[in-house]
Amino acid sequence: MSLETFTTTNFALQKGGSFPEVTLAYSTLGTLSPKRDNVVVLPTWYSGDHISCEAALTGPDRALDPGKYFIIIPNLLGGGVSSSPSNAVATHKAGRFPQVTLYDNVRLQHMMLQSLEIEHLKLVAGWSMGGCQAFQWATQYPAMMDAVVPMCCSARTASFNQVFLVALRQAIETDPTFAKGFYTVPPIAGLKTFAAIYAGWGFSEPFYRTEGYRAFGAKNAEQFVEYFWEPAFIHHDANNLLALLWTWMNGDVSDTPAYSGDFAKALGSIKAKTIILPGEMDRYFPPVDSHKEASLIPNGVCREVPSIWGHMCVWNPDDRGHFDAALNEALAVA
Repeated sequence: MSLETFTTTNFALQKGGSFPEVTLAYSTLGTLSPKRDNVVVLPTWYSGDHISCEAALTGPDRALDPGKYFIIIPNLLGGGVSSSPSNAVATHKAGRFPQVTLYDNVRLQHMMLQSLEIEHLKLVAGWSMGGCQAFQWATQYPAMMDAVVPMCCSARTASFNQVFLVALRQAIETDPTFAKGFYTVPPIAGLKTFAAIYAGWGFSEPFYRTEGYRAFGAKNAEQFVEYFWEPAFIHHDANNLLALLWTWMNGDVSDTPAYSGDFAKALGSIKAKTIILPGEMDRYFPPVDSHKEASLIPNGVCREVPSIWGHMCVWNPDDRGHFDAALNEALAVA
């Protein structure tokens, strides 16, 4: 894996404000073909980075094989690797970080690809917020890719999903240590509450009923929160989590100058072969929304992943075949 950076100046943001200087950090796997026709873009997800993205979705035995494809993994703004509250200049640091949309992220990624002289993509794919970016790519630059595979995500963040996000936001912001984003020590109590809320949404009810947490070394649900979910979040910068949360909450492919809020028009503009893969028991992004999205995409299909791992099914070794089959089908389009 090679970690690279792309930096630009005076980067205007969709919702107002700008970055005097903004940096996109991205990793690359594999080798770019002489014709530049083997490029896959695989954006990161909420609280994830290029390392976790590589681990979950790529490998020599996977559909996204670096031996065949040049895989670019761009890190979300706000996630701690690209420009974020934790590493920004003083005017944008901590609680001063501006509101960044998926539109902004994808526009910056597009600029990065232009700097690499990459004009066409074989595939854009992603899980969770990575999949939300795949939808964004397909509507923002509809002629640029052959196929799109959004996994366990949505093209527009639904109200039910937003209720979950409000709870997460309040968990951090109501911790007195948070100090409106200008804390001197991490708001650990808020982050632990944040993790506990996540635990009830990430997996499904059948997962807990059948004691699936025992596979993680936990004896009960409470121990699972302590062993799995708390370590997943307490090492993150709270402002980074909130910046990404705002981006997630305001995800909407139709909220651009090209579509002016017309969701059907936005999805109808997608030219790429689109295979949407919702988790059958995903609470964040329920399949009912994915089926609706597929019905609005000219060349779109929706295939549910039958798994009690809910949103986290992409991490279940037993469910990998569903994702790789769809990715292989998408990669065969061109």
